[in-house]
Amino acid sequence: MKVPKLSIIILNYNTRELLWQCLKSIAYSCQIIVVDNNSSDGSVTMVEKEFPKVEIIKRNINDGYTRGNNAARKLAKGEYVLFLNSDTKAFPGTISTMVEFMDSNLKIGISTCLTELPNGKLYYACHRGFPTPLNSLLYFLGLPSSYYPKYQNIIHEIDACSGTFLLIQKRLLDLIGWFDEDYFSYGEDLEMCYRVKELGYKVMFNPTVKLIHYWRASTSRADQKTQTIWKTARYNAMKIFYDKHYRLQYSEFFRLIVFFGIDFANKLRKNKD
Repeated sequence: MKVPKLSIIILNYNTRELLWQCLKSIAYSCQIIVVDNNSSDGSVTMVEKEFPKVEIIKRNINDGYTRGNNAARKLAKGEYVLFLNSDTKAFPGTISTMVEFMDSNLKIGISTCLTELPNGKLYYACHRGFPTPLNSLLYFLGLPSSYYPKYQNIIHEIDACSGTFLLIQKRLLDLIGWFDEDYFSYGEDLEMCYRVKELGYKVMFNPTVKLIHYWRASTSRADQKTQTIWKTARYNAMKIFYDKHYRLQYSEFFRLIVFFGIDFANKLRKNKD
């Protein structure tokens, strides 16, 4: 059996219309896997009817981004794996260009394209640095930092990208064990990029092609309990990332200060909601 060049994994939860649009925009011959996290909006029926060649994994639970995507681990066969959000729309040539870009340099472990919001603005998470204590503090204070470096309209190396569009060599993906399930949602893409860089590979940003991200479309469709879990997970992810990569570099007292800052930021966010 011939190994496909690319496997695209799309995690879905109640985004039937956006999922349809996403699948229609993928003008590329490859393996496409939709993992459905127990949707109730007819998403699975739509895929079965409209896209019969798409492989579907039907799950009876919505237990987060990492476990949902990892459910496709045994099914994905491509030389590359693209994690693609269901609330995205790819422009013509985006996926083929990014695959060719990966082929151009075997030291590229992960790559991403320019990701824009529907209003044309940059989706901030597609182009970012690691949340070191200093970067995080400067960002919280509204000061310039390399956590979200100034956008450059050229191909260049970055620290990390978003799981919205994350293209990775499958052999590296298998080597690091796919997404770290210590993260529920948020932070897992930072973790994956960090570990790929530890292996000596690059994370690259290629703005020559792009896609649109209908940000928060999936989370807005969740019930209130699930939305609360996801919002809390965002801040918990920063604690998990700190403990995995920075804890041994600083004192336990400093860790308490960092975690207090994370909790304070979470409290401020709740007060604004």
